[in-house]
Amino acid sequence: MPQIPIIMPQLGESIAEATIVNWLVKEGAMVEADQDVVEVETNKATMNVTAPCRGRLEKWLVKLNESYAVGAVLGQLEVTAEEMARMGLDEPKVDHAPVSETVSVNSRESSNGSGHKGVQPTVRGLPVPAHAAGASYMSPRMKARMNELGLHAADLAGIAGSGAAGRVTIQDFEAFIANLEKSRLTTASSMRVAVADAMRRSWTRPLATVALPVCLDPVLAHRKSCDPKPGPALYALRALAIALAENSAPAGRLVGNHIVHPTSIDVGFAVEAEDGVLVPVLREVDKRPLSELVDRYNELVELARQRRLPPTATGGSIATVTNFGTFGLTWATPIPLPEQTLVLGMGAGRIVPNWDAKKNQFVPVTEANLTLSFDHRVLDGGAAGRLLMRIAALLGTPGQL
Repeated sequence: MPQIPIIMPQLGESIAEATIVNWLVKEGAMVEADQDVVEVETNKATMNVTAPCRGRLEKWLVKLNESYAVGAVLGQLEVTAEEMARMGLDEPKVDHAPVSETVSVNSRESSNGSGHKGVQPTVRGLPVPAHAAGASYMSPRMKARMNELGLHAADLAGIAGSGAAGRVTIQDFEAFIANLEKSRLTTASSMRVAVADAMRRSWTRPLATVALPVCLDPVLAHRKSCDPKPGPALYALRALAIALAENSAPAGRLVGNHIVHPTSIDVGFAVEAEDGVLVPVLREVDKRPLSELVDRYNELVELARQRRLPPTATGGSIATVTNFGTFGLTWATPIPLPEQTLVLGMGAGRIVPNWDAKKNQFVPVTEANLTLSFDHRVLDGGAAGRLLMRIAALLGTPGQL
């Protein structure tokens, strides 16, 4: 009978590969069109690959806990001639060569002693491939060796160079690698590698931070009257969206000698996931009142924690909101994502004395620090400060959000 391959799909923008984590269908079983057949994991989320049509799963050509490139043949479906005709396909020629000879597999034996194979993070597995850069000078031999090991210039920060003008020589590098092998090593998750890469790319820009203490009493009072109750970060997210809708220039990206203004006020928010941070996105936040955002916000938080965010809820945001106050922190300097100019942070609320001129005395208020970190090429301190002041003013009238 004719066969149709099950192909590793493109699971997201710039995703180059995914790891097989679970079989949802056994070999020999019948499947329907669009039925989930295998569970895979990228650095962003866990997703399912579906069958292209109805048929019998003849065999899997891949292994659990190994990484396969987009376009790799995962398995073969045995289908009827009628099904082939219905899909408008001629009988394909099936290449029975071993998978290792037909697809790019970026996996190695893990050293955790479990006997299972684990995926080693590689440059090609990152959302946007990053190459070694940043050192004042690296010889071609050094660059080739680093690329071979999947390392970056930032990974060499701990090496004291012995060459001319402090240059790191290949001998310094090999001694550094040899010393690493004497230490306890654990495999970094693909998410951790992706976060590291994003922060490296973000740090190529001049970043600055401004801050402002804000009274949260109006927000806390308004929250008590709501059902369901919005979280403090959602108030900040909505206020940021309104402020950027009034003036989108602060969220623009500098490309060459042009400021690229956003076409939609899509704002992300940071959610801590296992060994990393995911950024779900709420779309067109300036056009949706706070009451309409709560359920979707809570849903995306849970999906992010499970690493099951749909592709429509990731990427394309113009700014991020992060509530570092959930960790008890009162002040921090978050770093905006590489494709963004802004990140708004909210610290933990504290009861502090505040001078009330009408009462001529100090009164207790709940206060939190708002921080705005930004690309200094796009914004100066004055513009950033005005944006932060506008956000604070909007938080002072939460009923209008």
